[in-house]
Order: sequence, then structure tokens, then C-alpha cells
Amino acid sequence: MKKILLLTLLLINSVFLVNAQDISVSGTTSDSSGPLPGVNIRVKGSTIGVISDFDGNYTIPNAPSTGTLVFSYIGYATEEVAIDGQTTINLTLKESAEQLTEAIVIGSRGQPRTKLKTAVPIDVISISENAVNMPEVDLSQMLTKTAPSFTAYQSQGGDLASQVIAPSLRGLAPNQMLVLINGKRRHTSALLAGTQTGTDANSVDMSFIPSGSIERVEILRDGASAQYGSDAIAGVINIILKKGTDKFTGTLTAGGYTNQSPDFSYSDLSEEEIGLIEAGTGDPDGLNYQFDGNYGFSFDNGGYLNITGMFKQADRTIRASVLPEDRFTLYSDDYLNNQTTSTDGNVIITNPELVSALAAGNTALADELRTVSGLMDARGLEQYDVATYAGNPLINQGGLGFNLEIPVNDDVNFYSYGDLGFKYTEGFSCYYRRANQSDRTSYYLYPNGFRPQMYTNQTNLGLTAGVSGKIGDYDFDFSNTFGKNTMNIGMFNTWNASLGDSSPTDMNVGKHSFLQNTGNFDVSKFYDDVLEGLNVAGGIEFRVENYAIEAGQVESYTSGDAGFTTATEDNQALIGPDGFPLEDLGGNQIVDVNGDPIELEYAGISQYQVKGYSPGCQCFNGFSPINESDTWRSVIAGYLDVELDVTEDFFVGGALRIENYSDFGNVMTGKIATRYSIGDNFSIRGSYSSGYRAPSLQELNYSQGYTYFIDEIPYDAVLYRNGSAAAKAIGLDILDQETSGNLSVGFTAKITNNFNLTVDAYSIKIKDRIFTTSQFTSSDAPVLEPIIGAGQASFRINGGDISTKGVEIVANYDTKIGTGKLDFTLSATLRENKFDQAVVPELNTVLTEEELIDKYITRGSIGQFEKGTPSSKYLGTLTYKIGKWSTMLTGVRWGGVTALDSYEGTLSDGSYGYADQFYTPEFTVDLGVTYAFSDKLSLTVGGNNIFNQYPEIQRNENRGFYLYSNYQQGSNGAYYFGRLTFSL
Repeated sequence: MKKILLLTLLLINSVFLVNAQDISVSGTTSDSSGPLPGVNIRVKGSTIGVISDFDGNYTIPNAPSTGTLVFSYIGYATEEVAIDGQTTINLTLKESAEQLTEAIVIGSRGQPRTKLKTAVPIDVISISENAVNMPEVDLSQMLTKTAPSFTAYQSQGGDLASQVIAPSLRGLAPNQMLVLINGKRRHTSALLAGTQTGTDANSVDMSFIPSGSIERVEILRDGASAQYGSDAIAGVINIILKKGTDKFTGTLTAGGYTNQSPDFSYSDLSEEEIGLIEAGTGDPDGLNYQFDGNYGFSFDNGGYLNITGMFKQADRTIRASVLPEDRFTLYSDDYLNNQTTSTDGNVIITNPELVSALAAGNTALADELRTVSGLMDARGLEQYDVATYAGNPLINQGGLGFNLEIPVNDDVNFYSYGDLGFKYTEGFSCYYRRANQSDRTSYYLYPNGFRPQMYTNQTNLGLTAGVSGKIGDYDFDFSNTFGKNTMNIGMFNTWNASLGDSSPTDMNVGKHSFLQNTGNFDVSKFYDDVLEGLNVAGGIEFRVENYAIEAGQVESYTSGDAGFTTATEDNQALIGPDGFPLEDLGGNQIVDVNGDPIELEYAGISQYQVKGYSPGCQCFNGFSPINESDTWRSVIAGYLDVELDVTEDFFVGGALRIENYSDFGNVMTGKIATRYSIGDNFSIRGSYSSGYRAPSLQELNYSQGYTYFIDEIPYDAVLYRNGSAAAKAIGLDILDQETSGNLSVGFTAKITNNFNLTVDAYSIKIKDRIFTTSQFTSSDAPVLEPIIGAGQASFRINGGDISTKGVEIVANYDTKIGTGKLDFTLSATLRENKFDQAVVPELNTVLTEEELIDKYITRGSIGQFEKGTPSSKYLGTLTYKIGKWSTMLTGVRWGGVTALDSYEGTLSDGSYGYADQFYTPEFTVDLGVTYAFSDKLSLTVGGNNIFNQYPEIQRNENRGFYLYSNYQQGSNGAYYFGRLTFSL
């Protein structure tokens, strides 16, 4: 009897084992019109899953025979089908208006809602889906072409501005927008650089987040300081990472710019200038490629590890501003006629070609060589060769990212994610140094002048780890996020003129780093028996930040004695070997008031600066020990968030946050939001919030010497930190925080099952916005003379109050056309920025009130904020999928831009005034077409700005570094690409 019972148990167990074994399940997904590609099919309760191909086919090779398949697709009802040992499961999905938008969590700590059910405007952008057809591979550039209120401009040069693409939301500064990854705060770059919004700012460098690791991006277009903390004045971007497993997906993208001439007919360029510029066009440039690979491992307990690798190489583009000889003269008369002298009065033969011609008795050639064009021809040079170059930088970049989750038990999960990246960037950052700029050039090192170039080596690390789950009826999340960005800065093709010809020409100018560590504990509970549902959430946050500047090599910042003469005998007269007084850089004899040579009284002691050679690394002075910084800050915060569904139609939520900054004290911010539904298809919504942004450690502690140009003439200045002796002498206080008020109101409407519309208006007021002053001299403020001498000084200040208001419209429509699926999105933002008032303290200057205001907040800075970026942006995207074909067509209309000049001057027509310029609206078209050879291989071809639309040429007075305006579609012209997408 026992043997029979044991045999029976073994038989039953064998049956269960057979039923529980893995099997291969395949089938076809379709709807009422035919095959439906892109359907997500996964095994319920696990991470095993696939996506149906262009013909609607799918195969899951390792599905449990007793499991359940879950079929989901946006716009269709989610369905579950028991496998029950079946190897073929075909399913026809049914359309569902409730599934037109996926559930999102940003902006709310309560139950997930679709974007039509939120109290504030939110965009949800599927990066994994859009990336197939988009020309862009960088996340910030992708968002620029899909989110109406998001912008990110690739600077064409100018010191370090091209090293990071700074993102912006609603026309506000990059550091007034908070970036999250999987809901956790992302650290910013160490770099503080000029932006398109009229001020310097630090920003998140999105290029370090591999686009292949991203599932989607949620953009909260509303003030959220009370919910997420400082920096969320303009809104929040939340990046959701991929979780997919058991499938390798790779993409290889390659492309380049055609570099074809734009239409010059609407510019004020002369025929000569057009010819000079066209000398550098015609050959493609900016050739680049990027590889992204993604693979996910699934674990038996339902966990996953998703890994993404990325490698990118991009050549530079050159969009030169080529000025004619009369505006950009390479050689001086002294240079041409061999009349340049050294510090000790010896003649420097700068035109040996002239000496040879005279020795040969060729007077005609000698006369030609005494002209700029003649000597340039003899040396094989054209104006294009010595022009100022702008354009995209050269980039070599690699990165690795991961996303991990492991169940600890039925109620608790451990998770971790992060990325590690390296980026080398080499940009055009400087004006060309002409041979006639005698204080900056060296005949022996650079006989025809030189073009200094800047490069950076960056390493970036982000790492988050935590546990989340349920304790009883409470949801909790405990995590720690670490981030660090390090930037080593160098220059090549440069030198320190004050050191003479012994100066190095490649220099390390300094190192910047920014570290941020954030610990969070969040807990929430949902009460389904309070009216229609109440969610209460609370939490604490502890954040530590560190910003450091390390000095560069000594030669990059020091002032040498190459231009000085030291007496070798008592009462030595400053006389050259020709018996005449020594000459300064301008060729003027150095004499006293009586016209007699200057005498140096004491041998070995008395010195005189005969030649005022520029000190420090050319273009970008190195960071000196005076600039060094190692500053820490800690922030402790606590918040309470309450959301209540009063009825099925009426929602109200509120948040309160208290933060304590170790360097700024306490602050409290709050927010209230509501939504009311009128019927099933229409809702009105609105919110009001207060905001707060403490100055970043970069803004508080960055200082550095720099060179700026007016009419191609260089001037040296120093940007001093606010706690410096110079700032105290002139009467400036330490930077204060920015505060804001944010009002938003709008509606959502579901016009039909396939068409929805959202319209939101907003108004944001910001007090004490941070700007940078113009340059002060000791003539403006005599108290600065002991500190800056003959130099110039600028400062970062709370310059005044600003405001912005606008309307944002997003419409989505999808339908079936034949056997294909059409999706159409039309969005628009219309915005007005305004500088409300300057807040100028009493400073120790001799300037009039009007002159002081002009120095404190320049007309150009105000204009850049108010009018320097497009006040409108219209974005239309059409995607169509049919069979093995898929295409995406994107059109963008960039609104007009106005550049305001800071100072009046003599204009090209002889009048006196400001060289202001209005740039008309621009329209660009992007196209991507994909053909799937199989479910494992597809090819995409297309282009960005395929009709080669350039912004307008800058007017004559403003053509110096840049030829084009850079704040609409950029100034590189048409870009074409090809992409292979494959899976294994």
C-alpha cells in the first residue's frame, strides 16, 4: 500500500513538473484592420517579454507552460491570456480610449494617472520608440525635437560654452530646471558656462546618460520646488530607464553635414565677403558615428539587470566668420617693413621675404611684399585661413549604464542604477590671434598669428542604490544617490606672451569637479475609504555637495618678465642698439616729459616694462591659486504631500517643503494643484506654487581671467567671486537666493477616441535672478585700483526681477490608414520673457546712476533673456507604420529672435547707435525612413534640417566670432544619416 501511495505521489509531481516547464510560444498580434506591430507581450509576474515585429509576429522562447501572457499597447485595452501549454497564441486587440496615454507618476506621489488626468501639464516621450527614426542620438537634442517647451542649443564656440549642451525649460536658465533619473535627483556638470538665457549657469550634462538605456522621459511643465526641492522653478524632467531582458538590441548611426552654402541674398554681405566664406564650404564635415548596445539579464526570482554601452566619435564642423582684410588685418606696417623691435631694441626680421626681394633688386616684388595681401600670397595664406572659426566641437565619448532590480521578498525590492562615462571635447573657443596684435603674438612661434583651441577631458559617475516596497499598508523607498563630474581643462596652439618664446604651447589650465550625494527616505499611504481616495506622502532628504577648482600649470596663469628690462648698470638709459630710445608695443619711443630716454637708477634692481606682453594662457587664462576653491554645502529637507480625490471628478493636492541650507538657512515652499472633470472628456486644471533656488556652489565660487573682444580688439578682465577683495571693495554682498511664484491654468479635452488636446497657460515671476555684470575699471571705481590695476573686473550679482508667461498647446491624433497606423502630434509654445526691474545696490563707484545700471545689468544681457531665444516654437510630428516600413516626419517653426547690443557705437552707415538685429522665424524639416529586413534587422535613412536652412547672417557690426545667430535651429545646415538597428 505504501509503495502504491509513493508511486502515485511521484506521478502527480511529474505531471506538475511537466506542466511547469518552459515552452516556446509564438503568434500574431492584430487589431480590426490587420497585423499590429509594436505590441508589448510579457509573462505576467516576470520580466520575460518581447515586442511584436512589423508584421505583428512574436516569439517567446522561454515562457512557462502554466503562465499568463499580458498583451499591451498604447490606445488598446490590455488583455491577459493563459498559456495553458499552448505554443501558438494569436490575439486581436481592442481599441480603448482610456489607454491612449500611459500612466505616469511624476508630479504626483499618489496613484499613477494618465497625462490627461493630471492636475499639471506633463509630456511623456517614448525615447525607445522615437529613437529608431530620429536623426538625433543625444538625449537633449531628441527632446528639443519632441517637447515644445524644451530647448538645448549646441554652442558654436566661445571659451567652454561648447563643452556642455545646456538644456532649458520654458525659456528659463538651465539651473532652474531639475533633472531626475527614475525619480532621483541627478547631479549637474562642474562647468559654469554662458547659456542662451542671458546668464552663466551650471546644468546637467545629458550626453552622459546613454540614450539606448532610456525607455521614456516625463517632463513636468510646472513649478515643483515644494515637491522635489530647489532648482525645480521651471519644471522637472524625469528619465525612466529600460527594464527589458533576454534580448540584445544594438544601433549603429553614422552621418555628417553637407556644409553647403546658405542663401546669402538676404544678408548685407558684399560679393567679396560671400566669396571669402564660400572658400570653406562644399566639402562635408562633422562626420560622426555612434554605437549603442543594450542587453538585459533576467533572474529566476523575477529580477533583472539591464546594461547599456555607448561609444561616439564626432568630427568638428567649421562655420567660419571670414572678415575682409580691411576689418581683419593680419599684419601691421611695422611687421611688413621689419620695424618690430625686441625688448632690448633689436630689430626682429618679420618679413624675410622682403629682405630677399630687396637683395635681389626686385623692387616690384618688394612693393608687393609690403602689403598685407602680397605677403599673405607669398606665404600661401588666404583670409579664410586666418578667420575665426565657430562650429560643433570634436567629441570622443564612451559610457556604460545599468538598471538593476532584485526582489528581496514578496514585499521588498532592492534596486540600483547608474552610469559611468568619459568625454573628450575639443572646441573652437577663441578669436584668431593676428600677427599685428603685438602684445599677444610671437614671430618665432607663430609668424602668421595663431588660433588657440580649448579641450576638456571629463569623467562622470552617477550611482543610485536603494530598497522599496511595502511595510504593512505603507509604501516606502529608501535610497542614496551619488554623482560626480570632473573636468580637466587644457589649451593647445597657445602661449603665454609674457614668458617669451620659452612659453609652452599646450597647457593644463585647471581642473573643476562637482560632487553631490543625496539620501532620501519616502513613505506614503493610500486611503481608499476617504471620499474617493486620499494619498498622504512624506519624506526627508539629506544632500551634500562639493565644488572644487584646482589651479593649472604655472605658465598658464603667471605673468612673466619677457617685456621687462632690468638695469645692468646704475643710471642706465633705455636706449636701443641704434642709439635711439627703446620703443613700446605701439612703436612709440619711451621718453620722459622732456623727451629724453628713461633712466634706470640702480643696477640689478631697477626695472621697466618696455613691452606690455599679455600674461597668462592666450584666450583663456589658467586658473591660479587665487581661483582655487574647495567648498562644501549640506542641505536637509522634509516634505509633506497630500492628494485627495474629493469626488470622481474633483481632485485637489498640496505639498509643503522645508529646507535648511548650511550656507543660506531655512526656506519653506508650497504648492497647491487641482483638477475638475466636466463629463468624461473635458477637465480644467490649475496650480500655484512658490519656488526657491539657492545659488549653486559653482555660481558662488567660480572665478577666472578671460579675454573679450570689441571690434576684434582684445581686452583682458577677471571675473571675481562675490566674497573676493575686489567684490568687497566695490560694495557687493554675497549672492542671495532666487525666489519665485508660479501660476498655471489649463484644460484637457478628449475630442474623440483618437484625438486629445491640452492647453495650459502659465506665469512665473522670479526675484533676484542671478546675472553677471559688465567690466568695471579703476576709472569707474577708484577703490579697485590697488586690486585690479589697469585690468578690468566683473562680478556675479542678483541683478533684478524677471518674469515669463506663455501658453502651451499639445494635440495628439492617431488613426488607421489602410493596414498602417498614423500618429500625429502638433504642439506649440508661445512665450514672453520680461526683465521687470534692476535691483542695483549702492556701490563705491564714480559712475552716474544711469551709467551704473548699464554696467550692472547690460542691455545685451537683458535683451538675451527677453528676446534672445525664440518666443514661439511650433512642432509637428507625423509617424506612419505599415508592414515593414516606418517613417517619421518632423517640422519645427522657430520664432524670431532679437539681439540687442550692449553699447552704442558708430554703425556701418556712419550713424551712431545700437547694432541691434532681428532674425526672422525659421522652419526646418527632419525625416527618418525605416525598412525592416526582418524582426532582427532594420535600416533607417534620413536627415535633420534636410532643406539646409541656416539662420540669418549677422549684421556687419556684429560679425566677429559668429557668422550666424545660434539660437534657433543652429548654424550647421543640413545633416544626413544612416542607422542600422539589430537585435540578437
